[in-house]
Amino acid sequence: MARPDKAAAVAELAEQFRSSNAAVLTEYRGLTVAQLKTLRRSLGENAQYAVVKNTLTKIAANEAGISTLDDLFNGPTAVAFVTGDPVESAKGLRDFAKDNPNLVIKGGVLDGKALSADEIKKLADLESREVLLAKLAGAMKGKQSQAAALFQALPSKLVRTVDALRAKQAEQGGAE
Repeated sequence: MARPDKAAAVAELAEQFRSSNAAVLTEYRGLTVAQLKTLRRSLGENAQYAVVKNTLTKIAANEAGISTLDDLFNGPTAVAFVTGDPVESAKGLRDFAKDNPNLVIKGGVLDGKALSADEIKKLADLESREVLLAKLAGAMKGKQSQAAALFQALPSKLVRTVDALRAKQAEQGGAE
């Protein structure tokens, strides 16, 4: 029979898995407490980094419907639960891991889909959601202004053509 404190920890972890957009599993062996504090700050406001017990976290992930992470629960494990932009948190983990090789990204899950460590690094290479949306809006605005110029060019070209025809008719009518 499970102890109440362990059952509560599993329930809390399961709720974090359910409420998160993404979760990234890391190995933190060899990092100091000060380095972990720096890592937590580098993840941004929309992520929570927690050192967890493998067995309890594995049970919690399975309760939350995530069974693809089972192979990653070995060695000292910490989980970054991301509730906001996963790109920002992935960048924070990648950049911290560059400076601190003791942090190893094991893998994770994004919107229910399993991600390998390489896929998380590719996610970190993306621009943030806001930048991508701004680029999309700029591209759409550019296309709209091109369409407006095209639509404006058609009537003005028609007017110039009609004026040229009138001038030609007046010239030919005046010459006769």
